[in-house]
Amino acid sequence: MDTDLRAAGGASARDRLLLAAAQLLETGDRSFSTRAVCDLAGVKAPTLYHHFGNKQGLVDAVLLHGFTQYVSPSGSPEASSDPVRDLRHGWDRHVEFGLDHPSFYTLLYGGVEPGRPCTVTAPATDMLVRLLDEVARRGLLRVPPAEAAAQILAANVGVTLSLIAQPEGERDLRLSERVREAALAAVLTGYGEGRAPEGDGPSRATAAIALAAAVERDDSGLTPGESLLLRELLARLGEA
Repeated sequence: MDTDLRAAGGASARDRLLLAAAQLLETGDRSFSTRAVCDLAGVKAPTLYHHFGNKQGLVDAVLLHGFTQYVSPSGSPEASSDPVRDLRHGWDRHVEFGLDHPSFYTLLYGGVEPGRPCTVTAPATDMLVRLLDEVARRGLLRVPPAEAAAQILAANVGVTLSLIAQPEGERDLRLSERVREAALAAVLTGYGEGRAPEGDGPSRATAAIALAAAVERDDSGLTPGESLLLRELLARLGEA
């Protein structure tokens, strides 16, 4: 992500500070000075203190976007009693964040650089994969977790940007619900929301994905060679 903040004239000072901090965090160095982030955002230090209190408050605000999505109320995907419900809530929180902070969201997700994933948004993807690991262990996933996460996040970002582009008074949030359900239907089996299993039970691919997720969490009792061989075999079966 390499957005020129000078071209972001329509963004508020708060959004420019968030994006400036996001760009500096991408370097992996959190020791940047308040002067550096203020210079990049084109504001004075009192503006940063007014909106965020201090530099740590600003860093926390940037990271909050990634770490609060796709998480159960307890803060852990694995602790949820209904990970499919948490997927829906995570989707809705993502859309809500974008609509609450449209300038920052469009600068963050619209300022991508070809071939270089944005590290600031990576926590959201990581948390989504962890949640989908739990979905897979319950035999509810028809594709591997990483593939499902890529599909869901792409749809989630796309619908959020689409809603941001609509006039606020004409915004149809049912669009998000329809796209959400279509995206989930593409990656989930028919086991969610109390529905009866489809057919005679999970397919071979679904069973392989569930077992692969279980092995990923705990492969005790297997030698490294056995674990590697089993993972490769399950990956092939999961693609069937």
